[in-house]
Amino acid sequence: MDYKYKRIVLKISGEALGGEKGSGLEELTLAKIAREIKNINEQGVEVAIVVGGGNIWRGASAKHTDRATSDYMGMLATIINGMALQDALESIDVPTRVQTGIEMRQVAEPYIRRRAIRHMEKGRVVIFAGGSGNPYFSTDTAAALRAAEIGAEVILLAKKGVEGVYNDDPKTNPEAVMFSDLKYIDVLNKGLKVMDSTATSLCMDNKIPIIVFGIEHPENIIKIIKGENIGTIIKED
Repeated sequence: MDYKYKRIVLKISGEALGGEKGSGLEELTLAKIAREIKNINEQGVEVAIVVGGGNIWRGASAKHTDRATSDYMGMLATIINGMALQDALESIDVPTRVQTGIEMRQVAEPYIRRRAIRHMEKGRVVIFAGGSGNPYFSTDTAAALRAAEIGAEVILLAKKGVEGVYNDDPKTNPEAVMFSDLKYIDVLNKGLKVMDSTATSLCMDNKIPIIVFGIEHPENIIKIIKGENIGTIIKED
């Protein structure tokens, strides 16, 4: 079967790995996501994953912690999540490598662009943890940066609790309407909380489409790769 996308970056929030609670790590959720990743990996789709860390530490809500320190703590949280996801994948025989933006050689490879691409060409799933390795940049920005570096065709932005991008918060406004498609500039001008403005601008500059979908249905990943219209797609015309 022909797939619409052959090389993807899947961005998974930390909260998504926490299951119903949204905090800590929930093994059944990890296993469910891992099975869907295995499914697309076996179809020959090259997969890179960027993980968030909000299930362990949310720097944005830490009011009394130095911003740079808080961001580094968040990066370390993403490495814990990356290792957990690697374990879930390898337990079902998916070859996986974790690469980190902060060097931590005892547990993962340092991020090396060419090595990451070679892993993917060999059928290994690459998990990018540790964000970009720099404070003041979110894991959304790390996803956009890595996607540009490895030549990914799309970013799949897995969200918890929503099915796409809405004109208002659907949790507080039952009348909120979901967009089927948007332009990058619309996201920036409307202040839609899809991903931060730095990440959106980076995708716009490099013409990388973003598809926002609900992670509660991980089977959506393969549907999107097959070309089905799931969630909200953000791109130029």
